Amino acid sequence: MNSRQSPRSLLLRGGVALCILLVAACAGNGEGLDANGRPLVPGGSPPPPLSADLQSIQENIFTPICSVCHAGGTAPEGLRLDAANSYNLLVGVPSTEVPSVLRVKPGDPDNSYIIQKLENHAAVGAQMPFGCPNTQPCLTASTIAFIRQWITNGAPPAAATAAALAAPLAVASVVPDSTEPVSGPPPQVMVAFNHELDVSQLATHSMHFEKLAAGATPVVEQTAARITVPSANLRALMIWPARPLSAGRYRLVVDATSSSRFSDIAGQTVALGTPDERGQAVISTFDVEVLP
Repeated sequence: MNSRQSPRSLLLRGGVALCILLVAACAGNGEGLDANGRPLVPGGSPPPPLSADLQSIQENIFTPICSVCHAGGTAPEGLRLDAANSYNLLVGVPSTEVPSVLRVKPGDPDNSYIIQKLENHAAVGAQMPFGCPNTQPCLTASTIAFIRQWITNGAPPAAATAAALAAPLAVASVVPDSTEPVSGPPPQVMVAFNHELDVSQLATHSMHFEKLAAGATPVVEQTAARITVPSANLRALMIWPARPLSAGRYRLVVDATSSSRFSDIAGQTVALGTPDERGQAVISTFDVEVLP
């Protein structure tokens, strides 16, 4: 470098170099990207190493890239990819765009919808991440290979701590809930537990959705529901409405003739929900705001 160049000249050259790197990163061809498909920024700290396990995939891909859109009440297709919900909404769960294909089919990456979307050969919709390759980089083949390997390995969950294994059966999360409205009819309500459920008891449980009158509690409409637990993920209870829910306020309740107590494979039990004015157990209350 010429030692006679002014500091201003050096600064301008540095800025040009940075712009070139960022433009290359957005081209979608892999140039200027790190191993995770993210732009390389000079001076930035390197991301944690990527490996074929859920915790690493969550930290490197789902949280920084996917959950920008796939989080909260506006998550496309109800798929939330934040750390609290990604596993339970992916593994063994049918995709909403093509219900015959599971979002993640353990042991079979080619027939897992997430791989089809990332590699741009899904039957419906655009390649993910959304906007790839026009407005942001696609994931590179080497990055997708880690997700493929995780699925090939059986798509195991993140390792549980000793404290979590010793804890009593409890509800870990409910999606959706009353904390925020959803921007379209939710394909299902997901209740995640901290232990695997005893699925032999499912036939003894039944639920339904109730649409509430505006500003009051009287029920104006009921929608039947079916409940399932994915065989690949016995911690996730899925409740599917028999028909799409229109805009309004809803609650999911356990039928009066059904038990609200669920058991894990060790025989521990936990009751879902809180009693309403009629003594029914309310599992979730949420608002559906169907956008035009």
